[in-house]
Amino acid sequence: MSMPKPSSLLDTRVVYCGDNLEQLKKLPDGCVDLIYIDPPFNSNRTYEIFWGENKEKRSFEDRHESTRAYIEFMRPRCVQLSRVLKKTGSIYCHCDWHASHYVKVMLDQIFGEKNFKTEIIWHRTQAKGLAFKSLPNNHDTIFLYGGGGETTFNRPYNPYDPENLDAKTASQYSLRDPDGRLYQLCDLTNPNPDRPNLTYEFLGHKRVWRWTKERMQEGYETGIVVQSNPGAVPRMKRYLDEQEGRPIDSVWMDIPPISSHAKERLGYPTQKPLKLLERILEISSKPNDIVLDAFCGCGTTLVAAQAMNRQWIGIDISPTACRVMAKRLRDVCKLREDENLWLKGKGFIVRDLPWTVKQLRAIPPFEFENWAVIALGGIPNKTQVGDMGIDGRIYPVGSEPAAAGKEAGELDFMDDWYPIQVKQTDKIGRPEIDSFEAAMMRTKRKKGFVVGFDFTADALREIDQFFRREHAVIVPLTVEEILEETIAQRLA
Repeated sequence: MSMPKPSSLLDTRVVYCGDNLEQLKKLPDGCVDLIYIDPPFNSNRTYEIFWGENKEKRSFEDRHESTRAYIEFMRPRCVQLSRVLKKTGSIYCHCDWHASHYVKVMLDQIFGEKNFKTEIIWHRTQAKGLAFKSLPNNHDTIFLYGGGGETTFNRPYNPYDPENLDAKTASQYSLRDPDGRLYQLCDLTNPNPDRPNLTYEFLGHKRVWRWTKERMQEGYETGIVVQSNPGAVPRMKRYLDEQEGRPIDSVWMDIPPISSHAKERLGYPTQKPLKLLERILEISSKPNDIVLDAFCGCGTTLVAAQAMNRQWIGIDISPTACRVMAKRLRDVCKLREDENLWLKGKGFIVRDLPWTVKQLRAIPPFEFENWAVIALGGIPNKTQVGDMGIDGRIYPVGSEPAAAGKEAGELDFMDDWYPIQVKQTDKIGRPEIDSFEAAMMRTKRKKGFVVGFDFTADALREIDQFFRREHAVIVPLTVEEILEETIAQRLA
């Protein structure tokens, strides 16, 4: 299916593989109608990710150090999202309970408190057991902000369930046809008495009616206009199943999570149900609007957008996620991944997938360091100078606020992290390992990661001896291992 291109400045039906911060910087100002993001949470959950068609499932962990690191990671990205959002656009930010209150403060600062629309509670599931000394956390929060102007809003409704009506609706629609349809009888007289053209006698009653005599007669013959008993004033049947339904509020309890047997389930850890994204797109977008998901994972937003005739852009840093969503677009949406078709307004493309060893050897050293650190789920050093042999840090899940220190109680967190050293040389040798060992000893780290294209035998022997001497672990990782995504178990 081809759709008219909504912007000459922006390519759509594109999946970008890479850091969304860098890709967002390339987009023009005010170009997107609707943004949905479901960023990785600061949570203590072990996931199983579907690592492509022909690879086994491997355990994978969210690695954000703490709420502070999470907010530091999200802030520059949200600044860019604010820049690319149209004034008439909307953004939905999906959070869980671990950091939602901090995220709300950050979003207020970036998008403006006055542009905050509502806090949606998605009740994922019923409690299946008693949490230990606490209440079960069974909901996610979705913050909705506008771009500052008059945003698109299509009020959503849930159809009435005839078997489960509230008391008010049940009392209104208390009559039932032989086929089981519920209805109520409504007045057909006109509130305006000065309507000569609508004043006539019908079934023995002269009134000022709402409808013309011809329409009244047609309604009577089809059974819509009835007399409840002989001689009664004619009234109209209003059927319950023809009404818009019950307005949906900010608590969504009617969309279950994806079950283990669901047809749409891909095995992706944070996969959201298609119905959830369809509702969001229905509320805040129109056909041919541009929809952006900057953490698009397995591509649920893109599938919903394509099915609903919206334009879309997806970004994800994981090559595996990009492969999974491309396959899903091909299988579910029947879109072809084809450059020539895409240029003609059909099909889709995936950009920047994947890096090759040859490309990584050629890029600037700082860019290579950033690539390696981010690929491991770490945070690169900001200064890029004076790092003392450490190019980035991985923060294990479950870090807690420090109990002491000059900033205790003010987002001060435990000194709990693993150093990463990255070298763009052909082979990392013994001297580089010695230098990293010194950095680990100086910072009192018991585990660290070294990334390179290869390692000499002397380097690997020294890593083994360092463990025997100091009971500290250095994990050597090759670029090829990272590209092939065979490292998840070694990161744990």
